[in-house]
Amino acid sequence: MSDKTKSETELLLNGVAFSFDDNCSRKPGTRTRWKRRLLIGILLIESCFALPKLAQGQFLSVFDSIFSSIQSDIGSSLSQINQIMQQTQKLYQTTVAPLAALNQARGFVANSINSFRGQMNQIFNTQFASAVTPGPQQFESILHSRLSAQIPALQASFTTNYGAIPQVNAASPQDRVMMDVDDALGQENLKTTLIADQGGDAILETANQMENQVAVSTPGSNPFLTAQAQVANLRCQAFMQKMLAAELRQEAGRIAHDNVLVKRRTAATGGINSLITGALTAR
Repeated sequence: MSDKTKSETELLLNGVAFSFDDNCSRKPGTRTRWKRRLLIGILLIESCFALPKLAQGQFLSVFDSIFSSIQSDIGSSLSQINQIMQQTQKLYQTTVAPLAALNQARGFVANSINSFRGQMNQIFNTQFASAVTPGPQQFESILHSRLSAQIPALQASFTTNYGAIPQVNAASPQDRVMMDVDDALGQENLKTTLIADQGGDAILETANQMENQVAVSTPGSNPFLTAQAQVANLRCQAFMQKMLAAELRQEAGRIAHDNVLVKRRTAATGGINSLITGALTAR
């Protein structure tokens, strides 16, 4: 036996003589490899289809639980709240603020506006022009302009129509002072009338807006309309107080002017008495 044959037959495997043969040394065939690959591919495809189905089933079960909770627990509470809201709305519509009464009140306001607003505006905007000559006509037009921006033109027209104060040597100092006082009081009150007329127009515009709001008012808006009316009333009272103050100033100036005349007559009478007394004494 040669060395090569001996090495092939005398190899031991776990202490037992073992010899190679052709079947042990042969590699797996091509058919076996294709079967293994096909089996692995089938397993991968099944895994890909099985995992999404499992995940989808888990998510759907979570959403089903949430929807069930909303419908059973929260849904019943929302249904009760909706029922209470409907009952409250029905109470307001039938008892607190009946729709028929609201429509009746709105109709009354609308009829009042249609009946009286036009006539009142006609009265407030009626012109009372009476002057004939050009100077007084211009002065009267400025007085009826109802614009405080016309105050400088009013002052110039006043001087043109009522005349300027005489020069120093043309009248006594006391007469010049009284002329200046009377002109100042007259111009001040005329300027106040322009401001008051413009303020009156603003008050009337506010009143018209409030009437329009009342005609389309809704339940619950009465406190706001009342507060707005109180503010407008206070503004109107302020204008009235301003006019009363101007009238009081004018009256006080007239009284002071009359008192000055009395003083001058008294002084003149005293001077005459002194002359008479001197004349009688000289005889």
